[in-house]
Amino acid sequence: MKLFTSEAVTEGHPDKVCDQIADRVLDELLKQDPESRCACEVTAEPGAVHIMGEITTRGSVDYEKIARQVIREIGYTDESYGFTDHCRITSTIHAQSPDIAMGVDRSYESKENGSDALDLGAGDQGMMYGFACNETPELMPAAAQMANTLARHLAELRKNGTLPWLRPDGKTQVTMEYNDGKPTRIHTLVVSAQHDPDVDLEEIRAAIRKNLFTVLPAHYIDENTRFFINPTGRFVLGGPAADTGLTGRKIIADTYGGYARHGGGAFSGKDPTKVDRSAAYMARFIAKHVVMAGLADRCELQLAYAIGVAQPVSISVDSYGTAKVPEEKIERAIAENLDLRPAAIIRRLDLRRPIYSATSVYGHFGKAGLPWEEPDEALLAALKSLRG
Repeated sequence: MKLFTSEAVTEGHPDKVCDQIADRVLDELLKQDPESRCACEVTAEPGAVHIMGEITTRGSVDYEKIARQVIREIGYTDESYGFTDHCRITSTIHAQSPDIAMGVDRSYESKENGSDALDLGAGDQGMMYGFACNETPELMPAAAQMANTLARHLAELRKNGTLPWLRPDGKTQVTMEYNDGKPTRIHTLVVSAQHDPDVDLEEIRAAIRKNLFTVLPAHYIDENTRFFINPTGRFVLGGPAADTGLTGRKIIADTYGGYARHGGGAFSGKDPTKVDRSAAYMARFIAKHVVMAGLADRCELQLAYAIGVAQPVSISVDSYGTAKVPEEKIERAIAENLDLRPAAIIRRLDLRRPIYSATSVYGHFGKAGLPWEEPDEALLAALKSLRG
């Protein structure tokens, strides 16, 4: 028996407030200018939000208006919360460094061998990971997927009036029990939900216990599952009023809940020329197809890039011993069937669109409708053929 735990946060968490503002800025820029370069960072504190970073665009957006709209949609509209859409909002935006732009606009390969429309250089060096496994229908790790499901449902219970005393901040945590490498039951569930000050703790615990966990597969919960609901006893002050928020600080909740490795790069606020984002999405796309093709029960794919260089410097597959064919064979098939230059990734997944607000909360993976989650029949057929 083995235990594994993942956590998630709601849209009112201070770091997620910042991620949502950053991705809304990106989406508004891409609506006006699909070629926009954006590395938008946001910080939030009790009475203020500050937007900063590097943006080069032909578009024109009202950063303050965007931030206030996001904060209002999350639900920070009551002055008693200590943070609202009427807070002070400032911005200091400057253009992308010309040294970085030079390597992105024209890759190392195009300088050496002549121009190619797809030889856009990588916007940074680094390694990016994608992961998939057969634990859930979404091909996500069970604990991570369920923690995000709970966090999303907690917000729904607040917004639809089922639990009107809930406030926007909150966290969920799921501990799965594994036997013989398979998730068999939920060992522990933890929920910390921000609430109005005049609600009795036992009422909070009973209402959450009754209404929240219905979204989880019932067969995973038994009489021995442990529940910790608001274990500190009080959670009134939350969001940026309680803790300073910052973009990119929830990278594990954004990805696979710690179940797979992470290259360290955050996503929100970055346009797709940044391989931190686009290559991580492509790596998930590939890993998912490896599992869908029956080549492995678990697949972790690493892609690594050098700044200004279009082709990845390495492709590596780790199946954790579950591969049905040699991992080297899978790696060769990936290299032969997929163009992994940043511009080719952007084109294949159609990433110059305003799709990023949907990713800025409740995870970037395991959601229907995102291009890196959609099956590609040609790729699937090519990978299936490896099994002979």
